[in-house]
Amino acid sequence: MTTRAGFVALIGEPNAGKSTLLNRMVGAKVSIVTHKVQTTRARIRGVAMEGDAQLVFVDTPGLFKPRRRLDRAMVAAAWGGAADADVVVLMVEAHRGITEGVETILEGLAEIGEGRTVALAINKIDKVPAEKLLGLAQNLNSRYAFAETFMISAERGHGVDDLRKWLAGKLPESPWLYPEDQIADLPMRMIAAEMTREKLTLRLHQELPYQLTVETEKWEERKDGSARVDQIIYVVRDGHKGIVLGKRGETIKSVSQAARAELEEFLGRKVHLFLQVKVRPNWLEEAERYSEMGLDFKDGN
Repeated sequence: MTTRAGFVALIGEPNAGKSTLLNRMVGAKVSIVTHKVQTTRARIRGVAMEGDAQLVFVDTPGLFKPRRRLDRAMVAAAWGGAADADVVVLMVEAHRGITEGVETILEGLAEIGEGRTVALAINKIDKVPAEKLLGLAQNLNSRYAFAETFMISAERGHGVDDLRKWLAGKLPESPWLYPEDQIADLPMRMIAAEMTREKLTLRLHQELPYQLTVETEKWEERKDGSARVDQIIYVVRDGHKGIVLGKRGETIKSVSQAARAELEEFLGRKVHLFLQVKVRPNWLEEAERYSEMGLDFKDGN
């Protein structure tokens, strides 16, 4: 049997649907999905099987114009993921079309794309009429020589199987890179932290989405098969701590319950989750926090 394996980088603007597509391809919730931009910080890899091919997805942070160190590190991680991949998929939202952000990405692709297989996936196709879709596809293909164009709805699954089959055929012949039953190479500690951060992001909305981070401090396997997970939520000021805790601790309680439920479903066993909130004014400037998120601190310079 000839097997294929390789890396597929999903790139695009924040909120283009990369995480939703990754989860649809892999068949499990590996990457965080929220309606907030810039929620994917680390290069989370999901592993999908398609026939004799193993596709290892690199879910890159959304590409945008960076302002702070964290932003710069995220953008560097995204382009690094694309440069290292065997195949790149640019995702563009059908209803938003060619934005300034998409223009910037097309310029970046021209720099790294030489000799690389790049596909175009126009996502959220249910939001615009067919003739507009065709016009957008033609316009984008006139600006960059995409190997193939796919019309998809990551949320509903339309066109996703065709894209996965095509990607599988483009990967190099290679032994599989991961055991067949392994869906992500991200340590469980980080996946658990991302789940909690997602619940915080959804709960707190605009209040402090990027001024906090979550770390799994301890992971203890218990004799009864359950796991005890201790996490710290770092915020940058005292006032933020109060927001995260909520009135009479209601916010953190509901976040903890939601994160625990999702973690239990993911692991298929009981989890005891304990959350603490700590103020660290400079966490955005600490190299250690970046490595916890799978980012390179130096890339933020």
